[in-house]
Amino acid sequence: MRVLVTDDHAIVRDGICALLAVTDDIEAVGEATNGREALEMVASLAPDIVLMDIVMPLMDGLEATRRIHRKFPQTKVIVLTQYEDREYVLPVIEAGASGFVSKAAAASELLSAIRSVHRGDSFLSPSIARLLVDDYRQIARAGKSNDTSEQLTDREREILKLLAEGHSTNEIARMLVISPKTVERHKTNLMAKLDIHNRLDLFKYALRKGIVTA
Repeated sequence: MRVLVTDDHAIVRDGICALLAVTDDIEAVGEATNGREALEMVASLAPDIVLMDIVMPLMDGLEATRRIHRKFPQTKVIVLTQYEDREYVLPVIEAGASGFVSKAAAASELLSAIRSVHRGDSFLSPSIARLLVDDYRQIARAGKSNDTSEQLTDREREILKLLAEGHSTNEIARMLVISPKTVERHKTNLMAKLDIHNRLDLFKYALRKGIVTA
């Protein structure tokens, strides 16, 4: 299994590469310090798996994961990060990541994740899995919220879908040929109408309504 290690901290990359060096079935074929480098190295090295940090300069892990999934579907992405908040988990999975592993996990868990994803399975650290289960249990207990989507204009519905798909404000502006400021105004209006106050809840709303699929 050929793995590209992507992290902006050299000590993290060195540690992962040292771990992979003592395994018989996994090889680190390269190191990238940001998402942009990762994209270039995926194109040139065609690794089986990319270990991807989230917060990095130039291009973050979320955008890099989305582009790798779109352009190089044969290469799978495992997000390896210190962030275990809901605001990070669902967006990277929606972007196309096949696994999510906490940096606090044991080395054996990371190796299991690589092997599982290489077999074609998905992998979530137990702590992440519990987080998602608890989250959806809370949604189930709360029941369905009042449907206020009828209040949205056609443009707001269009922007809701693109936001839920993970596109940035600038990307949406380019796609719809409008200014980023206009996108932000529509975003503010639609979130106020839906009584939604963060991007994760916006994604979950769109998922429940069938606007996007997981």
